[in-house]
Amino acid sequence: MKIAITGGSGFIGQKLTSQLASSGHEVFILTRNIDGKNPSEHVSYVEWLTDVAKPEKQLEGIDAFVNLAGESIMGRWTDKKKQQIMNSRIEATQAVLEIIKNLEAKPKVLVNASAIGYYGVSETKEFIEGSTPETANFLSDVTERWEAEAAKASELGLRVVYGRIGIVLDKNEGALPKMVLPYKLLAGGTLGTGKQWVSWIHINDLAAMYQFALENDSVSGAFNITAPNPMQMIEFGHTIAKVMKRPHWLPAPSMAINIALGEMSTLLLDGQKVFPRKAKESGYTFTYSELKPALEHLLG
Repeated sequence: MKIAITGGSGFIGQKLTSQLASSGHEVFILTRNIDGKNPSEHVSYVEWLTDVAKPEKQLEGIDAFVNLAGESIMGRWTDKKKQQIMNSRIEATQAVLEIIKNLEAKPKVLVNASAIGYYGVSETKEFIEGSTPETANFLSDVTERWEAEAAKASELGLRVVYGRIGIVLDKNEGALPKMVLPYKLLAGGTLGTGKQWVSWIHINDLAAMYQFALENDSVSGAFNITAPNPMQMIEFGHTIAKVMKRPHWLPAPSMAINIALGEMSTLLLDGQKVFPRKAKESGYTFTYSELKPALEHLLG
């Protein structure tokens, strides 16, 4: 397949590009600046979002689009930061739709990034694709509007998938290095109440599930990118401690985390128990379905 990817320079995009290229697919990474980018046998770079860019000329004949573009949610959520998080996702998706409109031959599928934040937060409710969101907050608002924008691709004849990503476990990027650091300093312990659910996914499974969604016509709509065994934070922390052979003893109270991170603290203090029903029913096989082997692989 010929697959265009936005957000290909991020850690998820890089992993997905490697996954697709190693499987023999031809990948076109959309970027604002192609200077210094080194194409390879299966990877090319296409300029977009500049005054002179005409990406549709290079993308004619593509089979699929993956949209991962958007401002990182990491960092203190000032009003400006929140606006950037929202606007970057909506505007990038609109730009993707404009490219698709200008293609003579439309791709068959758009796999658009989203997040399990769509479901809101709950300590008791279980969520699958199709579940009604429990509460409304900033992240649920962002994902709802993001998916609504991507849904417009269906009017152009594309199969549309919303890859609702959980907490991504990667040894160098995302939440895991920050969660591991206190244990390295022998100060690890439960974050907040410990009752909040962590619906996680190993970075390798994330990339493989995106490829699965691209290749399988039966997958459409919401698609939860999480492992089948979510875990409450207290047990998540104990598992980190066991894998790292470090103590789990010094709790981090919710108030302290709120003071340190502001509104972004919801990523650590709140959660949702999410299950990947569509992936399992569609035949996807997880490499890392349990947390301990996933952490052992990432933390060595």
